[in-house]
Amino acid sequence: MTIWVPCLPDTGNRYRVLADAIAEAIAEGELAEGKRLPPQRRLADALGVTVGTVTRAYSEAERRGLIEARVGSGTYVRGNESAVVLFRQIAQEEDRDYIDLSLSLPPPHPDRPQGLREALGAIVDDPLALLHAVNYQPEQGLARHRVILAQWMARLGLLVDADEMVITQGGQHGIFLALQALAQPGERVAACTLTYPGFVSAAQQLHLKLLGVPVDDAGMNVEALARLCEQQPPRLVYVTPDQNNPTGTCLSESRRERLIALAQQYDFWIVEDGVQYLPAEERGTPLYRLAPERTLYLFSTSKVIAGGLRIGTLRAPLGLHERLATLQRAQSWMVPPLMIEVVCRWISSGMAERLLVWQLEEIVARQHLARERLAGFTLRGPLHGFHLWLELPTGLRSAALIEQLERQGIRVTSAEPFCIGSQPAPQAIRLCVSAAANRASLIKALDILVQALEAPTTNPWHTL
Repeated sequence: MTIWVPCLPDTGNRYRVLADAIAEAIAEGELAEGKRLPPQRRLADALGVTVGTVTRAYSEAERRGLIEARVGSGTYVRGNESAVVLFRQIAQEEDRDYIDLSLSLPPPHPDRPQGLREALGAIVDDPLALLHAVNYQPEQGLARHRVILAQWMARLGLLVDADEMVITQGGQHGIFLALQALAQPGERVAACTLTYPGFVSAAQQLHLKLLGVPVDDAGMNVEALARLCEQQPPRLVYVTPDQNNPTGTCLSESRRERLIALAQQYDFWIVEDGVQYLPAEERGTPLYRLAPERTLYLFSTSKVIAGGLRIGTLRAPLGLHERLATLQRAQSWMVPPLMIEVVCRWISSGMAERLLVWQLEEIVARQHLARERLAGFTLRGPLHGFHLWLELPTGLRSAALIEQLERQGIRVTSAEPFCIGSQPAPQAIRLCVSAAANRASLIKALDILVQALEAPTTNPWHTL
């Protein structure tokens, strides 16, 4: 029986070269969705490399979301739907030589570890805080913690009543809680055709039916949603109104009002995701202020303070809190109170706001660097946003471009992981300017990207 055996160049790291070959074969259709890859030992023998090299190559291809290992069955090419699961995977230590612009992470700063050090020190010196940290707490979180978080959000221009707040283990946990509280398996949930993969993954885990709504320069096309509601009203609509992830578009004020009217007419819930933080001047009217009785609002400290602490908030109508508490108990009983206390100490010390001021200035500087170097291309996204949406010039394929960049040590994300519905993925990439270790690394990555975009059509990765 013949097996797939790629022709590998003589130069380059062997396992990464093989992973690139897998990606290229998938992009070219040589390895189709669902096709089984050769057993590792057989492919190693055919290529004249060690089994360990093939194992690492398969692991790297799986990290990229290209393939999946099935216990007792083998390794198979993934489809777009299953690739969503691995979208958010963080690079392993051995991959730190990459400049990873694929993840929407806050820019590194010494105040993050220093803030943790100071917060932990303050907790150690407070016997009552230590006692609370080792005891069980209410599912909603302590009232004292919720007040601190609500007051801080108010200073950010996000008015939330502490009594309406449930503390979560980050934004992703908040999405899962909201979906589980509002929808039953098999029910329909709607979102933009290009939307946050974490929502898609949570909906799939809960066996919900995903409906795609087109997105344009003014955000979600609410009139298209209206037509969808006439045929099959969803149980809920998930939206990131201030900064669609990935396209960066902001939902217009008229569309916000129309969305609320549709929610009232067809009796669906709204899950409003505000985790991708923007300053007040770049935000519109919060949906939860327009329709508090049917809107759940998600916020997180991950993009502002520290992602590793996993502290977020879910604002929900009081009538849902008993249901949310039941789900919280079933999943983890409560959010670890030590992590909440650390975040609250960080906020109370003033360091959180100082860090945020620096972060906003840094993001603007990085955005200017990106926009200057990519001035000849079509870009979209807010000035204070972590990422930019780059539409590729005619004739360029995102899959091939991404593989070209991978070979040069740069990681970005194509449109595929963000897609729901039957529409083909646009030829575009999401470029996270916030994720680079520093501005110098970002400049290096941008220069490599520009060279790849401007490469002549005779390059093998360029569409004919």
